[in-house]
Amino acid sequence: MFTGIIEEMGEIVRVAPTAGDSALLGVRGLLVTSDARHGDSIAVNGVCLTVVEVTDGVFTADVMGETLRRSALGALRPGDPVNLERAAALGSRLGGHLVQGHVDGVGELVSREPAEQWETVRFRLPAELSRYVVEKGSITIDGVSLTVAAVGDDEFAVGLIPTTLKLTTLGAKGVGDPVNLEVDVLAKYVERLLGDRLAAGDRLAQTTGGVA
Repeated sequence: MFTGIIEEMGEIVRVAPTAGDSALLGVRGLLVTSDARHGDSIAVNGVCLTVVEVTDGVFTADVMGETLRRSALGALRPGDPVNLERAAALGSRLGGHLVQGHVDGVGELVSREPAEQWETVRFRLPAELSRYVVEKGSITIDGVSLTVAAVGDDEFAVGLIPTTLKLTTLGAKGVGDPVNLEVDVLAKYVERLLGDRLAAGDRLAQTTGGVA
């Protein structure tokens, strides 16, 4: 589990195809590797990866083909910057929101509108995710916990403060660039619970002839 508060920007140093359609990723991150061990979890642009090995500030992680297809990690190349966050520790402050590190889909940066103290950035999202995105709700973009400022049919906007622009990769993203999206897991749980409740009500109505 993560919080969506980026600890440092790292750098991709190696992308090596492995058996099947998977790959071995090498990522430089001096802070996140300072106490990392084999089996630890580190989020790379919002994707939870398991540390295989740590050497001189670089950790390696296996990335399954499914992860490459469902996220924007497949587009990364050596030299690309990435947002890094270690798994949250019990008892630590929750500065962002509960982030699983399980990407729900890939979005696309549509526009940037600079202002004096912040920047409004708009993203397009897959249609199947739009029902989980609400104004003032939480969303994770490339591992960054953000508050939704506005919502359209297939787009949403967020406001980026100077700190976010400077300390994460979102400050340098351009129009058309892909981003990893993770919607608020609470929204998915609520949908499932309400769906099961409605389905149970329908079954009861059928067995009783519509009489409650």
